[in-house]
Amino acid sequence: MAENELIWRIAGGSGDGIDSTSQNFAKALMRSGLNVFTHRHYPSRIRGGHTYVEIRASDEPVKSRGDGYNFLLALGDSFARNNKEGAYYGDEEIKPLTENLDDLREGGIIVYDTGLIDPDDVPELEERAEENDWHVFGIDLRSMAREHGREVMRNTAGIGVTAALLEMDLDEMENLMESAMPEKILEPNLTILHDAYEMMQEEYEFDHELRTPQGEHDEDQVLISGSNGVAYGALDEGCRFIAGYPMTPWTDVFTIMSQHLPEFGGISEQVEDEIAAAALALGASHAGVKAMSGSSGGGFALMSEPLGLAEMSETPIVLVEAMRAGPSTGLPTKPEQGDLEHVLYSSQGDSNRLVFAPSTPAEAYDQTRKAFELAYEYQMPAIVVIDQKLSGENQNVPESFFDRDPNPDLGSVLTEEELEDAPHDPSGGTFNRFSYDDPEDNGVRPRSLPGQKGGRFLVTGNEHNEAGHIEEDPDNRIIQMDLRMKKLDSVRAELDSDPESSHQTYQGPDEADYGIVTWGSSQGAVEEAVDRLNDDGHSVRSISVSDLMPYPEEEMTAFLESVDEALVVEMNASAQFRGLTQKELGQFGEKLTSLLKYDGNPFEPAEIVEGFELQINDSADAPSANTRLEPAIGD
Repeated sequence: MAENELIWRIAGGSGDGIDSTSQNFAKALMRSGLNVFTHRHYPSRIRGGHTYVEIRASDEPVKSRGDGYNFLLALGDSFARNNKEGAYYGDEEIKPLTENLDDLREGGIIVYDTGLIDPDDVPELEERAEENDWHVFGIDLRSMAREHGREVMRNTAGIGVTAALLEMDLDEMENLMESAMPEKILEPNLTILHDAYEMMQEEYEFDHELRTPQGEHDEDQVLISGSNGVAYGALDEGCRFIAGYPMTPWTDVFTIMSQHLPEFGGISEQVEDEIAAAALALGASHAGVKAMSGSSGGGFALMSEPLGLAEMSETPIVLVEAMRAGPSTGLPTKPEQGDLEHVLYSSQGDSNRLVFAPSTPAEAYDQTRKAFELAYEYQMPAIVVIDQKLSGENQNVPESFFDRDPNPDLGSVLTEEELEDAPHDPSGGTFNRFSYDDPEDNGVRPRSLPGQKGGRFLVTGNEHNEAGHIEEDPDNRIIQMDLRMKKLDSVRAELDSDPESSHQTYQGPDEADYGIVTWGSSQGAVEEAVDRLNDDGHSVRSISVSDLMPYPEEEMTAFLESVDEALVVEMNASAQFRGLTQKELGQFGEKLTSLLKYDGNPFEPAEIVEGFELQINDSADAPSANTRLEPAIGD
């Protein structure tokens, strides 16, 4: 936990502009020289329902959400279904205040809109404020906004109030508004921003100690989410076709790709369902275009048939699986890492695919590029797994990080000159696309593209012979299956050949007594917990695993051999990554204990610290947070 940090939470109703307001404020903080990290919480409703965005800002690097927060701007829910006493969902109008008080730190600040929130409706607000030394300001932001013409401008007024209370300069906020707003709404927004700022300075006295941290960046920064990282990586790796159907949180990737593909001469298609989306992308790839599709949970389930076709026909494609809490519709707007087994084993027969789980927006960019590179070189599907947390949270990344060369290469595709000398079936001149020959000893038989002279071949979802004809001969089946499965070993060997380029991320001393293992978006919280534990005198090292298939056996073996015990941290109820590790490395089962969270909220660093200390002390106490400790082989 940084000594000097602001964790600002803006809360309101869905449709109240919470997300866009927080984006601008986060950018203003970043441009003022701070490192920022955002966390988004929202309901599965278009309008109304309690939503908030949290911005953590510090002059030090920040990798995750913090433990609680210290500034609340509660706007109230202007789209509340029912604010009458006894309503089934309670008084939704005031929930942006009442549902956020438990996480507010001692000495924190509360600003709430008296235009929507009556403090008399908030149980024990005054008593709790006194007990926790909260500094509470009730401001009629709604009336202020109406005076300036539009009620939605209460968000801007709230930013002005925030800036005054934190003694924050308005220059960066003004610059953002000027670049983003048309003149028609710019002037009234600038006016209300300054009016609110000056009103707080002139009419209120405050003695709180919270201020905006001061920092400076060595180079220009950009603020991106995991969805941005996936989309930008795909574009830079030459993807020029995407097909999809909207489903939260996959929609973010699909939308960003759809916005930018025309700039690159690419095509985006929204189709009738997820089966059609994956099939259409598969067809585009077969025709010689780098293509992708994706979905979330139930939508990805519909893609299992085209996914199997990609494996059998050895057609490269990249799919994105943006996890959310299930089963079925589950918690459609909340994070969970419950689709790991679904992604690894969905479809028919033995899995023959690549699966990467990036942990940060920067990793999402890098690993999406690697997914395309390997998918097209080894002619197999690659899946990039993210979740609602990584999909929507924003983090600053140096702009220079993206200074890379594009890669339009289609991988192992023969030229027409090479096809002249390639083996063909004597019966009809068909190219032996699925030849028994393995020229590079890696399972890959080079392919041709439709329209190439001498490159005609058959494609089927059935097992097939060298020319692509349906074939049920046992010997042929073994040869073809072994060649397809051989690719996984070849990819693993390639990934292991350069330890400096490993996708696994480590934190803590090279030699430690205890280990923490995680995967995907929980990495940042784990790394902050590791730093705290080592500062407190423990000896802890962590590994965050991104390569899920093929599994990084050598790296994980070395890590688990080096520690006495390991805590496996993941957001699901069934310990899916621990199960994968036991499947691949069963000899380490007695070393593993799971720390699981599946309440719809991501881990906070303090929850991991608590779980670790309970584990190493063999405590019989249950964690105080909504987490669960579960040993791999019983107590």
